[in-house]
Amino acid sequence: MTDHWVQEAKRLGFRSRAAFKLLEIDAKDHLLKPGLVVVDLGSAPGSWSQVARERVGPRGRVFALDLLAMEPIAGVHFIAGDFREEATLTALERELAGARVDLVLSDLAPNLSGVYSVDQARTIHLAERALEFGARHLQPGGNLLVKLFQGEGFTEFQRQLRDYFQGVAVRKPKSSRGRSREVYLLGKGFKPNSVQPAIPGGAGRGMRLE
Repeated sequence: MTDHWVQEAKRLGFRSRAAFKLLEIDAKDHLLKPGLVVVDLGSAPGSWSQVARERVGPRGRVFALDLLAMEPIAGVHFIAGDFREEATLTALERELAGARVDLVLSDLAPNLSGVYSVDQARTIHLAERALEFGARHLQPGGNLLVKLFQGEGFTEFQRQLRDYFQGVAVRKPKSSRGRSREVYLLGKGFKPNSVQPAIPGGAGRGMRLE
């Protein structure tokens, strides 16, 4: 049987079923508003960027970053590269021209090996890098939405988010596959001036990523 959400994505012109996950979370948390600056990490094929572009309107800006090629989306600025590398960050910062980011989106997942411990560690690592990116670019009060899988390291990462944001919420969209351990953690209200511990394995705010 064809997946309902896949059918709906085709019908509405979204590039993947993932669009509905963001739409559902946004309906609850009102993350996407006209005029916001949004960065979509690991954007390909582009369904989250499509949703963001529609919601922020002509006054907003959407930047999409990915190692994979992505077909153009009107009004979305795509930067090809790894967001963990300084060259990619420099390219983004050139486009931002000093502006801070209102919302960072990360639907990133590693290439799965089938070995739970390895895949979970890689997923947490990507989430930590997304947090590091947010700490470097978010404006005060900004938000971060990041995908994780429930399991080892999840609670610890949730605790990390609380050091950086005024509130942290867990979201499990109905459009996620039923048996999937996939959830989204939402950090709301970035606290740039709080005393924050170093992100494990990270380079720290404003420092070179290795």
